Amino acid sequence: MWGLVPLFWPLLKPAGAAEILAHRMVWSLVFVAVALVFVRRWAWAGELLRQPRRLALITVAAAVITVNWGVYIWAVNSGHVVEASLGYFINPLVTIAMGVLLLKERLRPVQWAAVGIGAAAVLVLTVGYGRPPWISLTLAFSFATYGLVKKKVNLGGVESLAAETAIQFLPALGYLLWLGHQGNLSFASEGPGHAALLASTGIVTALPLVCFGAAAIRVPLSTLGLLQYLAPVFQFLLGIFYFGEAMPPERWAGFALVWLALTLLTWNALRTARTVRREIRPGTTMTTGTVSAVRTAESLATGPEPLDSPAARP
Repeated sequence: MWGLVPLFWPLLKPAGAAEILAHRMVWSLVFVAVALVFVRRWAWAGELLRQPRRLALITVAAAVITVNWGVYIWAVNSGHVVEASLGYFINPLVTIAMGVLLLKERLRPVQWAAVGIGAAAVLVLTVGYGRPPWISLTLAFSFATYGLVKKKVNLGGVESLAAETAIQFLPALGYLLWLGHQGNLSFASEGPGHAALLASTGIVTALPLVCFGAAAIRVPLSTLGLLQYLAPVFQFLLGIFYFGEAMPPERWAGFALVWLALTLLTWNALRTARTVRREIRPGTTMTTGTVSAVRTAESLATGPEPLDSPAARP
């Protein structure tokens, strides 16, 4: 579903990217609130309100995801689907770079090679596009920042989405009311079918999250992570074969470098995870360092984390 999202946003025209974004915020909260009422999970809200630091982090996450959603919607509806897909291809490399710069993590040689190849890919794509791939970089950095903040918040996917959209709700609703006052609100002027499509942005946002949560408890973490590469792959293929975007040789070269970097990164992470687990024999007690090594290897093996998931998508 995440990989097919580029097919949905153009259906919402003539609404602009800002109006679509505001509707996504408003209707996502409505959808998630109904879901929470159904499952009767509200205890987390009171706890969150009593923890100013976590609430501040949720606010940061809401701001960052607003940028990510807005740029992604604009990119798709402006004919930049391929460049948007690149953002989610390079996100794991940006996440690793942020781990080194912000968390002082140490990288293995293969990981350094992957990051270096990724940087070279950005340079090649800059030549290919005639400008830095700012859409890709904005999506990748906002996505990685969002994931970093979400890890620190440590709140479930549905609950986190509810908290974030609750923060987004009033500004988004205010913007929609202002558009209506200006006579520029397509929700009220393009018929009931268009209004229904705009309202369904909440379902489009939350339904993949529900499926992700169900899958996360049924398949191995590494398998789940590898499957998540399908989303940018589908977006890339849609950009070329459905939307007909151009792919000159320079861009193919840049994407090839990105895919090489991801191949190295994934291979190294999976190998490390297997090695560490092989060394942990049944009945042995894992030290803190060993547990950390396992989690690090599994985290790297998971690939790009989905926004709105328990860890961190379009």
